[in-house]
Amino acid sequence: MKPITTEKAIRLIEAENTLIFEVDRRLSRTEIKKQIEESFNVKIDSVNVLIRDNRKYAYTRLNKKNPAIDVATKLGMI
Repeated sequence: MKPITTEKAIRLIEAENTLIFEVDRRLSRTEIKKQIEESFNVKIDSVNVLIRDNRKYAYTRLNKKNPAIDVATKLGMI
């Protein structure tokens, strides 16, 4: 699991409380959700996935009680 730090990713963190990760293609949405919740001790509302160029990206929207900006700061994204 690798966080994505593009301009769009930073904009989603600030505007929609969403983090983007590049994940293993074999993982399901529930496995991705469980893994991120355990790793960062946050609550996730939804997980959307995008497969592009043989890579899988997980758009994870965090609960309002858990600001994505805090998680991004811990990861060194911001």
